[in-house]
Amino acid sequence: MTKYLVGLILLVLLQAPNALFAQNFTISGTVTDGKTGETLIGATVILKENSKGGATNVYGFYSVTSEKGTYSLVASYLSYEDYKQTVTLDKDQRISIALNPKTITTKTVEITGERNDDNVTKTTMGQIKLDINTIKSIPVFMGEVDVLKTIQLLPGVKGGSEGNAGFYVRGGGPDQNLILLDEATVYNAGHLFGFFSVFNGDAVKSINLIKGGMPAQYGGRLASVLDISMKDGNNQKFHGDGGIGMIASRLTLQGPIKKNKASFIVSGRRTYADILAQPFIPDTSPFKGSGYYFYDLNAKLNWQIGDRDRVFLSGYFGRDVFTFSNQDFGFKTKIAWGNATLTGRWNHVFNDKLFSNVSVIFTDYKFSFDASQAEFKLGFYSGIRDYNAKMDFNWVPNVRHNVKFGVNYVYHKFTPNNAYAYAGDQEFNLGEPETLYANEGAIYISDDFDVTENFSISGGLRLSGFQQIGPFTRYYKDS
Repeated sequence: MTKYLVGLILLVLLQAPNALFAQNFTISGTVTDGKTGETLIGATVILKENSKGGATNVYGFYSVTSEKGTYSLVASYLSYEDYKQTVTLDKDQRISIALNPKTITTKTVEITGERNDDNVTKTTMGQIKLDINTIKSIPVFMGEVDVLKTIQLLPGVKGGSEGNAGFYVRGGGPDQNLILLDEATVYNAGHLFGFFSVFNGDAVKSINLIKGGMPAQYGGRLASVLDISMKDGNNQKFHGDGGIGMIASRLTLQGPIKKNKASFIVSGRRTYADILAQPFIPDTSPFKGSGYYFYDLNAKLNWQIGDRDRVFLSGYFGRDVFTFSNQDFGFKTKIAWGNATLTGRWNHVFNDKLFSNVSVIFTDYKFSFDASQAEFKLGFYSGIRDYNAKMDFNWVPNVRHNVKFGVNYVYHKFTPNNAYAYAGDQEFNLGEPETLYANEGAIYISDDFDVTENFSISGGLRLSGFQQIGPFTRYYKDS
């Protein structure tokens, strides 16, 4: 281990003179969709003459550093036309790139090429990125595009039984998958008892599934990370679309608040099986009086304040509701569960090599059961609520290094298995509602280092801590 570290230090020192005496300049900016203004994640930006460059981050930001000279700046992204521009690199520059979707007009298209070998040539071997257009091209069940069903078709991912919303990655349990929607943790990702996911395909821009080699910025789970990004909204023109399916109907509205500067998107979905099925249920059926529906709402605002600052506000709210009533016995019951998230983010470009993101995140998951008959009422509820603050930095000192570091703090509030009961005006004493609190914090740093064209190193360090706070009482029963 010591010999390895000494060799690595010597290699860096040998490269230091070139870095000190060479006159280097940086080009940075964002890559967007030319028609909608959506930032493109993972777009490739390089200087053609020396192949220096890289991919855009999750906010569409790129940074390329090279020696003084004249180059061809090339940007490319799948299903988009390549962008080319001649640049004279004699000073630091900011160039924002808009890619136009590629239109194929010929009747017959023959595509040839080499198989993508990123899984064996790059350090991110366990990552699979999919955009929403790829997901929508896959046949769907009952007209509903489902993110979770799509990733279960990937190698190393297995779905559970029907009615189970979880998925298994390389032997890990469903509870060991970290599911994020615009950086907010989603604790229950299933609708309709697990048959559908809570992610509306009309509001999703891209997904990133990490099955192994977890980057240091993620923590708290062992099996995988499913990082989902919502659309930012069309900042060029107002647009609406929707659909009526066998299970649910959906409607999405998006458009500019201020063209090229600010935009919004609102997407809603609701089932109507409870409304359509009721007239066809016989009065003698045990299902008479029962109903089930789910709904969800996605919304996002973004505002580009200037060349260096951009703010986002995104949220999700969804619920599943099951009801049953029997008038003959005077019995009623209602079961409801669902997620709510709210994320506020501020992107800031300090300079051409340093990018930061500050996020404040609220996550809430609740489950409740209420039943009543005559004057008797019974119910129980549980949930978890998180208040999350994080600061992430992306530093690109040169084309060989991509350094990420940051801090994260989460305040947890747990309400497990609390119950209540009434008989008329009489309340049964079931004990004080139990609430648990905890602090969770982390600090991390990682570096993707291209030593040569054929040899790369990816390393990271994450320090995490968890602390329960507040009063806590535990009872022991004598055997």
